[in-house]
Amino acid sequence: MKYVVGIDLGTSAVKILLVNQYGAVCQEISRSYPLIQEKSGYSEQNPEEWVEKTIDGLVELIRGFNGNPNDIEGISFSGQMHGLVLLDKEKNSLRHAILWNDTRTTKQCEYINEVGKERLLEITKNPALEGFTLPKLLWVKEFEPEIFNQAAVFMLPKDYLRYRLTGEIHTEFSDAAGTLLLNVKEKQWSEELCSQFDIPLHLCPTIVESHDCVGTITKEVSNLTGLSCDVKVFAGGADNACGAIGSGILKEGNTLCSIGTSGVVLSYEEDGDLDFKGKVHYFNHGKEDAYYSMGVTLAAGYSLSWFKNTFAEQENFEQLLEDVGHISIGSNGLMFTPYLVGERTPHADSVIRGCFIGMDAAHKRSDFARAVMEGITFSLNESIEIFRSNGKKIDSIISIGGGAKNPIWLQMQADIFNATIIKLSSEQGPGMGAAMLAAYGCGWFESLEVCAEEFIKPITSYKPVSENVKRYEKLFSIYKQVYTQTKELNRMLSEFRR
Repeated sequence: MKYVVGIDLGTSAVKILLVNQYGAVCQEISRSYPLIQEKSGYSEQNPEEWVEKTIDGLVELIRGFNGNPNDIEGISFSGQMHGLVLLDKEKNSLRHAILWNDTRTTKQCEYINEVGKERLLEITKNPALEGFTLPKLLWVKEFEPEIFNQAAVFMLPKDYLRYRLTGEIHTEFSDAAGTLLLNVKEKQWSEELCSQFDIPLHLCPTIVESHDCVGTITKEVSNLTGLSCDVKVFAGGADNACGAIGSGILKEGNTLCSIGTSGVVLSYEEDGDLDFKGKVHYFNHGKEDAYYSMGVTLAAGYSLSWFKNTFAEQENFEQLLEDVGHISIGSNGLMFTPYLVGERTPHADSVIRGCFIGMDAAHKRSDFARAVMEGITFSLNESIEIFRSNGKKIDSIISIGGGAKNPIWLQMQADIFNATIIKLSSEQGPGMGAAMLAAYGCGWFESLEVCAEEFIKPITSYKPVSENVKRYEKLFSIYKQVYTQTKELNRMLSEFRR
């Protein structure tokens, strides 16, 4: 039996999958690490934590592996997008990584959008938002010039992890697209934008395809983990691109809903010239010469985690949600907006914050829990509304992540999205996508599509209930008004935040 390893470097944990040649997950290892949040809006991590936890997870994986480590033929990666890691000439990291959910760069974004104007959208297909990498580079350049001047290369999170396992520095197109420095259609770093924003071109790493082999693990890593020195390492992809691959989003018309820390609605695109005018993201896919459009809810699963940790810290998610199925649609007149860390789609707003509206003395905790689930799903539906208004037909959606673990939530998605929701046998989208890139890179399959036919199995579906759809349409129209009604209030309150 042959095997590959998919490593998904997430925001809260690294997840490692051992997958055999038939697509079965033989082992699943997870190691968590903390966020560093020194100020409101700041979100960082120590890159060394990623390396230490990954090595530790690989050690456990090999310890529990009954086969021959030489039968593990490939490793690939999925990773949180946009994060900035800076290395000096000796290839040492210069500071903590600034993550995708860090919102300190509003002024830098305003500058980029003003200076870049139409060319920014033409070249990168995306406006400047706080999550992207270029604003982070400009922030470091302005506020930590001594660090910026020492930088020899910038890296994205999963690329740094891969470098530490192989000694080789690369990135690939799906992650490079989230930097605001890539010409998305031409698939090369934009010299024009680098020059315009005074970012030395040499800071940008070499770009390869997601399925390209970039080397093998170092002897030191082999000795630490028990993996063979001959195991091939492949470039991998951004978490959303790998989530798309791991869910079979590989042809026109395929759409994905993924609810993790953040939430995304992602749709496959073949055309590199589509223009959504920056309303949704437009990135290179992990599949060669393909693209995807994507809307993002910054605090999707994070909203539910925050609610549990704040109001039910000693309970697990199953206990927290056990009664939500008995709560009527609309949570008995209670509504939640998931703007806990600002919002991305359709409101690129780092100042807006979440709220509960409609609270009264009759509400129970289960009403609040259902309201959080509905609010997250309403936010994701705003992205689906944009896709449909641009002519995309969305009749079915594959759902993965936390939102696919609860049948009540799956039916809620079907009713709010007014589409059939498909649940897969494996909900490990990004990790599975990384494993599929390794399997394809190892030559097991002639294409990612053929690999998907072997690896990805739908197991059930949830169809929209017409009566529920109508009730949710009315609630959704109310939900969309909350942002405009609370925007100015949140701006005034922002001066009182830590």
